[in-house]
Amino acid sequence: MKQYSQKRTVQQLAHEAEVAGITHFIISPGSRNAPLAIHFSAIDAFHCYSIVDERSAAFVALGMAKVLKKPVGLICTSGSAAVNYYPAITEAFYQNVPLLILTADRPVDFVDLFDGQTIRQKDLYSQHCYGDFELLQDEQDAAREANPVTIRKAIQKCFAKQGPVHINIPLAEPLYELTSELPAFAPAAPEKAAPAAEVLPSDILQDWPASGRVLILCGTLDPHPELLRQLGFLVQNHSAVVLTEVNSNLYHPKFFAHTDRYLEAMDAASENTYTPDLLITIGQNVVSKKIKQFLRRVRPAKHWHIDPHWQPDTYHVLSREIRMDAEAFFKQLIQQLPLDPSPYYNLWNELRQEADGKHDQYIRTVPFSDLYLFSVLPKTVPEDYVIHFSNSSAIRYAQLFDFGARKIFCNRGTSGIDGCTSTAMGYAMASKVPVLLVTGELSFFYDINGLWNQYIPPYTRIIVFNNGGGDIFRIIPGPSEAKNALEEFIATTHHRTAEPLAKAFGFEYSAANDESTLDRMLANFFQPSARPKILEVNTASVENSEYLKQYFRMLRPTSKTK
Repeated sequence: MKQYSQKRTVQQLAHEAEVAGITHFIISPGSRNAPLAIHFSAIDAFHCYSIVDERSAAFVALGMAKVLKKPVGLICTSGSAAVNYYPAITEAFYQNVPLLILTADRPVDFVDLFDGQTIRQKDLYSQHCYGDFELLQDEQDAAREANPVTIRKAIQKCFAKQGPVHINIPLAEPLYELTSELPAFAPAAPEKAAPAAEVLPSDILQDWPASGRVLILCGTLDPHPELLRQLGFLVQNHSAVVLTEVNSNLYHPKFFAHTDRYLEAMDAASENTYTPDLLITIGQNVVSKKIKQFLRRVRPAKHWHIDPHWQPDTYHVLSREIRMDAEAFFKQLIQQLPLDPSPYYNLWNELRQEADGKHDQYIRTVPFSDLYLFSVLPKTVPEDYVIHFSNSSAIRYAQLFDFGARKIFCNRGTSGIDGCTSTAMGYAMASKVPVLLVTGELSFFYDINGLWNQYIPPYTRIIVFNNGGGDIFRIIPGPSEAKNALEEFIATTHHRTAEPLAKAFGFEYSAANDESTLDRMLANFFQPSARPKILEVNTASVENSEYLKQYFRMLRPTSKTK
């Protein structure tokens, strides 16, 4: 016979989550959250996972939510455990990934009395959360009436805002009283009808035809087949230029997919000819610093941003906030506007052809290095794999190559290295298709607890390129000037490998130290196996940063290289 928590607050929480269709919960160990752990793990409709490290657990939940397209619940004990959720909460906040955060707490009157694992948990995530709620204790008179309303409001906001929402749950002892019967809860009141779809204002329909040069810049996006179809229609007759990044998940032969490559090849003296009259941005964080600098420098006359949640003035020229889904926007636009060809497309296409030719020539000769590894990945990773790139060097290298229609993800909400492995493993745990994580070794070592769980599928793959430190700081301008601090404190040079970690967590391990070994190992790396695999590509003895700098120097026009 199943045993449930006797605490009505916990019973109500589980009931409302089940009614809302929230089915996946990541639970970290503790005593104050024992009623939640006992109860939620006993509900047949729930899939519960035990992840010890709360920082990792929250990123695992983020990865799961990316697959499931609905909130994933987080359950932890009180005190510092709840604080460890914060890095992933900020990432989810800026990515609009729904997380329902359930933090157990001491009774309210215990706060600031120096009781164990007791901190100020109310409003803990208020700066990066779409709602911070606190329930009443079962012993309080108004709890039966107030708590269901609070829980429903929190869950509805989590769905509506597609972001993190926090419910703090003060629980008095005893914590382990059990029951085999559950009460019948009153049904929730019906939700209000969704607002009518927004109609494009008439002045927007006038501005497009009046703008001879239209540039659509796509940032971080989940795969959207309908959006891809609409943007593909726009470029068929060259009516606009569409710039994408590898994590925009928009692949089309007429999209411009390698922004840094093209901007490096652009002659500064003629960059005003590439300046759009109308800039339209969709999606979230853009990886390319070069495109940010370019657009801030040339200042397009008009800038529209299309997003239901965020309206950032990234380029300091935002003129129109359009709070709707990009699919809905372009669908109406295409239906109501004549889409005439523009010479602006041909201008960018000529730049692309020149830059692509130089790229192909250089890549054919690049020796074993980080750059070489990324050049061969598109040819060796099976097309059914979802690829997660870690932050820092990995996502920047990925921008230089064509990964086709594969689904690509990276934590670009706050762009930190701290949870890249955990996010990828969470995605793999919920995914029906295999996942590959491509990561630098510092990001991998930093998030080692991402491997500390029993749920990682055997077809999961991790490629760690180990260049002996944070090589990104040898690439970007600035850090290399700090010679006294660069190696120890900025790039953090080291001599560690991933082999002992692979052994500790039950992964198959192999390593490549040269080009021929890498090519041979990649040929078998994706074959079926009983355990997940790690391939470590050791490039610490290679001048990786110099090869990449040479790559960009090679792209520049003569006037830029003087």
